[in-house]
Amino acid sequence: MSKKLDSVKIDDVLKKASIYIEDEGQIDIIKKAYEFASLKHMGQYRKSGEAYIYHPLNVALILTTVYADYETIAAGFLHDVLEDCDCTDQEMRDVFGDMITKLVQGVTKLSRINFSTENEYLIDYYKKIIVGMSEDVRVIIIKLADRLHNMRTLWAIPVEKQRQKAHEALDIFAPIAHHLGIHKIKSELEDLSLRYLKPDVFYDIAEKLNKTKLERDRIVYDMQNEITDLLNDYHIIHHIKGRAKSIYGIYNKLDKGKKFSDIYDLLGLRIIVDTEQECYLTLGLIHSKFRPLPKRFKDYVAMPKPNMYQSLHTTVFGIDGYLFEIQIRTHEMDEVAENGIAAHWSYKENKGSEHAASLTNTTEQKLQFFKSIIDLSHDKMTNEEFVNSVKDEVLNNNIYCFTPKGDVIELPKGATPVDFAYKIHTKVGESTVGAIVNNNIVSLDYELKNNDIVKINTNKNSTPSKEWLNFVKCSATKNKIRAYFTKNDRELYIERGKYTLEKELRKRKIAFSDFLSDDNIKKICESIKANDLDDIYLGIGNGKTPANSVINIIHKEYVDVAAPKIVKVESKSKDTDIIVSGIDKVKVNLANCCNPVHGDEIVGYITKGNGISVHRINCHNLEMLEDRTVDVSWNNDTNINKRYASYILIYMNDNENHMLDLIQNISQANVSVDEIKSINRGDKNIYEVSIFVTGIEQLNKLIISLNKNNYIERIERAIR
Repeated sequence: MSKKLDSVKIDDVLKKASIYIEDEGQIDIIKKAYEFASLKHMGQYRKSGEAYIYHPLNVALILTTVYADYETIAAGFLHDVLEDCDCTDQEMRDVFGDMITKLVQGVTKLSRINFSTENEYLIDYYKKIIVGMSEDVRVIIIKLADRLHNMRTLWAIPVEKQRQKAHEALDIFAPIAHHLGIHKIKSELEDLSLRYLKPDVFYDIAEKLNKTKLERDRIVYDMQNEITDLLNDYHIIHHIKGRAKSIYGIYNKLDKGKKFSDIYDLLGLRIIVDTEQECYLTLGLIHSKFRPLPKRFKDYVAMPKPNMYQSLHTTVFGIDGYLFEIQIRTHEMDEVAENGIAAHWSYKENKGSEHAASLTNTTEQKLQFFKSIIDLSHDKMTNEEFVNSVKDEVLNNNIYCFTPKGDVIELPKGATPVDFAYKIHTKVGESTVGAIVNNNIVSLDYELKNNDIVKINTNKNSTPSKEWLNFVKCSATKNKIRAYFTKNDRELYIERGKYTLEKELRKRKIAFSDFLSDDNIKKICESIKANDLDDIYLGIGNGKTPANSVINIIHKEYVDVAAPKIVKVESKSKDTDIIVSGIDKVKVNLANCCNPVHGDEIVGYITKGNGISVHRINCHNLEMLEDRTVDVSWNNDTNINKRYASYILIYMNDNENHMLDLIQNISQANVSVDEIKSINRGDKNIYEVSIFVTGIEQLNKLIISLNKNNYIERIERAIR
């Protein structure tokens, strides 16, 4: 299986690069990179036996096949120099400048990762890491070329290592090449992986292909002539060639239960024309002569694939009844289909053209798209949170820290040990009690730096702190911390609500089991818009729905509703929040419609059977109730740490997503956020925010602080 690879020379690379790189100065830089790498790697040898320089030579040659630019090829020569040779970043920067050095640094970072393919989560995680660490897409392309050449020489390492590397190539690198549209590299990585993972299957398919090769070549040749004559009759300039099906592609179809003889797209033709219009004209001519197979036509020209692949696909009954899969595309479409995102650099020589600008822009869009789809599969968050997360945590300057075992953890700049812990696992985050960074004990709000080695100390009896929300950086971390407390608070409120309802039912001598019959629960849910019994308890427990109001839905009120008098019920406590003028013991509730907080101007309303409801003086619900109002005031001797629910409406100047920024600003004011909802109003957003404050002073300070943000038009307290 050994193969002599030292036949590759620098002249081979320069000759291939010169086909599409016209600038002699750029070619000189490629040559200079080879000479620099050759000097630095002198005396080093690979496990395959050849001098080490033949590895970067082959990597550079692979890069020329996908039309990589001169900086990428130069970095391909240099990609192992920082890692394996006596060379500093500054020395390389002095010789080759910032850009090439940055590309090499990017590949060096990726080389430090210990990949694992044990499960789907880890596979997705490492794909995300590769993309997240690569600020420039060319870093990924160099890494793919590096891995492809390593796969070509895999025979030189032990069998167990061969299988490990083949799994990595198949599960991590081939999908990345696919998403970037680099078909050449993707296809060869898949075939080479199959060769080492399932050699019997690989060689069996290869043997069957060889046995049928002569017959297939004859049929393809005849079909090719038929189509050529047809297109020539209509003066369509074209290039036509046979298309080989990859061994891995055939294996996939066999693995799904198909027989070798049933794989109809073993016979394939690719037709390349000059214009998009000629693609459709060619399709029509072929369909007029050869009957198409139903449901096998795909138009990727009008609707390109996410990786920018464009082509018309059809399957027709060709000569002698053989099925042919035919692809029709333009020259540019063919470049992108074969070489993917890397092909765009071959058009950059004409930098002033609109076409070059368009391709450059598409390249950037592709990279961002790829980052997005990988992130999306991980974090369960709303669309708004996701967009903001990608913008803040993926596309900006990230840092890369290490576990004591050397595994890479990707974090946004400004992240803390708590973010690091939650990235490892939610359970690790929830049980975090301390952190050691670079062998030094640090606080949990310590701002991590690039390349920090972080050890997290845990205690299985420990739980998260709400204070963490004030300093953690990752939106996913915040979501997990909030989810923990939401779950705990919900359970607490449900228990409290159940206890309160049972207590009121006993007081009114109503049997608990009779009251909570299926029919009654259904009526209550419909009345208060609850989903189930737990929701009923939750509403009672968090104070949004008084227990007596729930009971009154089924049973008539037990007070004389005609008399507007105060019902004397048990006093809440001696240190009640509200003092009612002239009355000592009375049940008092803060109204849910206007949510008064300590310090507001307030007035009491005598309810029918549920004591006094306290409203803000400007609550519109009091306009017709003056005859049942009573003077009330705040008791300033109550517990100053008590917090009151309040709702604010934040009107924005635009329709951008500012949700996470708002939450962060509110948390910095030591105000707890219970819920935040976004309401889209065309070109402007409104956020309805449920918060808990100590009183009017803290609430006013928060509103003044938020109003300093330019994107906020105004803020008002909600009255519902």
